[in-house]
Amino acid sequence: MSDEATKARPPVPEREALPARPDLSLRLLRALVRFPVLFFAGVGDLALMTVRTLGWMLRPPYRLRLLLQAMAFIGVGSLFIISLTALTAGMVLALQAVYSMRIFQAEGAVGGAVAMSLTREISPVFTGLMLTAQASSAIATEIGTMRVTDQIDALTTMGVNPIQYLVVPRVVAAALMTPILCLLFTFVGMIGAYLVGVVWMNVDPGQFMDKIANWVKPSDFRQSVIKALVFGTLTILIACHQGYSAKGGAAGVGQATTRAVVIGSVMIMVCDYLLTAAMM
Repeated sequence: MSDEATKARPPVPEREALPARPDLSLRLLRALVRFPVLFFAGVGDLALMTVRTLGWMLRPPYRLRLLLQAMAFIGVGSLFIISLTALTAGMVLALQAVYSMRIFQAEGAVGGAVAMSLTREISPVFTGLMLTAQASSAIATEIGTMRVTDQIDALTTMGVNPIQYLVVPRVVAAALMTPILCLLFTFVGMIGAYLVGVVWMNVDPGQFMDKIANWVKPSDFRQSVIKALVFGTLTILIACHQGYSAKGGAAGVGQATTRAVVIGSVMIMVCDYLLTAAMM
């Protein structure tokens, strides 16, 4: 009886073997190959968006209302953070300069040293970084949300080019407003430097102002404005590209926003060196 029951029992299916995990060296090789592929693909997509943005800038309809809204968001919306950062940066620079130059009995040169530092480097770089934190993150989030909720596809369906409607006004607004914010940063930063250097540390006000007039040249302001123009345009363009390429729902939007801030900040530092070397 037991033999008959054993024969009638259905055979137990064999378990499928789990696929073997790739070797560590193979996974490392895949990661090393994947990074440059994704990097150059991203650079190519950004270059293509740049070309399309430049092309749509010159073609009607010119959306003046969207441009003014973007200028208000990028310019007016960044006034407080730019002013606060500039004031504290100028105060810190002046404080460090006074303590350093007192070693050589040259406190009168504080004004010129701080003014040159602000004009040539600190103002455009910090303006670009603050713009990345304030505006780029919001723009990447907004456009990314429109992408994952199919609003960009809806624009295309209605015959509206999304590059002209979403990207062009923001990039043009950044190109117009960032140099103004950079000059504001320099002005407010010098107010902070004057408060610390002259009012608090008792630097001679005549020498302070005289060194500014003698050391800072119009070419320094031109260099500052050019840098700010490049930094602002580039960081907003990167934000638009990351938002436009977002996918994967809310998590994808968050990742796109993070990439926009990180890539924008890194590119500001890289471009700062390249522009400084080219304009020296």
